[in-house]
Amino acid sequence: MRRKEREITGKEEILKVIDAADVCRVSFADNNMPYIVTMNFGFRDGAEPELFFHCAPEGRKLKMMEKNNWVCFEMDTDHEIYKGEKGCDWGMRFKSIVGYGHLAVVKDDMERRTGLDLIMDHYGGHEKHDYDEKVLGRTLILRLKIAEMSAKFKT
Repeated sequence: MRRKEREITGKEEILKVIDAADVCRVSFADNNMPYIVTMNFGFRDGAEPELFFHCAPEGRKLKMMEKNNWVCFEMDTDHEIYKGEKGCDWGMRFKSIVGYGHLAVVKDDMERRTGLDLIMDHYGGHEKHDYDEKVLGRTLILRLKIAEMSAKFKT
């Protein structure tokens, strides 16, 4: 990170940014062609932290993932524009996380449900979840095994 004084290093502070984020942007690359998609997500902390996403069983991101499953992700929170006397004195306060990892389709039924539960929990649905089996059958769950991530802020 270029601006070390802006780095968020405490695990609890990083988890607060993840918890406050509304969406996670995932970027794919194939033959010098970038593609980014905004997704709802769930997070599982641990020795090997993971992000979970849900999506339709077809589409551009899946085709790109088959060719190259090394992806970049980004999430940000706490946006606030501040004004200055001159145009270049303006700025924005924020907190953000950028990371990399491998993305794959979750095949195991129990792990698929766990991934969906984590997504639901992230958005406030902390009770036990029941899923329509037809909808569940046509929904893919993706797991991003985070290899590295960094967080920063600007106040």
